[in-house]
Amino acid sequence: MKSIPTCLIAAVLAMASAPSLAGVVMVVSANSETTSLSKEDAAALYLGKTTALPGGGSAKLYDLPDSNPARERFYQAVAGKSASQVKAVWSRLVFSGRVLPPHEAANDAAVIKAVASDPHAVGYVDSGAVDASVKAVLKLP
Repeated sequence: MKSIPTCLIAAVLAMASAPSLAGVVMVVSANSETTSLSKEDAAALYLGKTTALPGGGSAKLYDLPDSNPARERFYQAVAGKSASQVKAVWSRLVFSGRVLPPHEAANDAAVIKAVASDPHAVGYVDSGAVDASVKAVLKLP
């Protein structure tokens, strides 16, 4: 009987210490006219199919580094593709001279700072990083 409470305590402690995977959100400046984006809008922007924000204006995209787990979650949720597959898409687009790839920011804070200062900028971050300088326009799992 003593082993059941010990196992239960160990399981609870293990779950409490495991990092939680918050959702990923797309953000725009708090001053942006954009109020929402659909998954389709997000996929079109981040797969280079359009540069236009809904409601007008050309978007300036921000991406997280390859090493950030939110990047993989974002591309899977929005486009059903891995980050490496999306990188290959951008390589072809850049080579063709049609568009420039998203600007890579070092981390969530850098994305927030860049997006907050430009009403045409769009980025994605872990949902826990959102502050009053930006607004979430699409929530992803």
